[in-house]
Amino acid sequence: MTPAELLDAARDLLARPAGEGVGGWPSAVALLTRQALEQAIDGFWRATPTRSGLADCTTRTQLICLPTYLEAGLAREISYAWAALSTACHYHPYQLAPTAAQLSGWINKVGELITTINEVN
Repeated sequence: MTPAELLDAARDLLARPAGEGVGGWPSAVALLTRQALEQAIDGFWRATPTRSGLADCTTRTQLICLPTYLEAGLAREISYAWAALSTACHYHPYQLAPTAAQLSGWINKVGELITTINEVN
């Protein structure tokens, strides 16, 4: 699936979560969104030979390098979104799942990243 398709799947699941009593949908939305973010960044690095080597680095390293190539504010917000999504993907019995509003904000931010990357490439 492309990053845009993953994001569409996350939006769809957010709009229509699984039946009542099933509490895993926030984690599923977070996972789809994080996968979209990681694939978009990976595609961004691989699009140009001069930066393709960054695709082999860890995601954290890629996010550290992102402000050099994209607007710094967006890069910071994407870095925060990735960290928040990573936390939301893992089950923690002592933490609440992310709210629909938080998930929606992260989805929108990743959508902004995908749009920006498509314009740059």
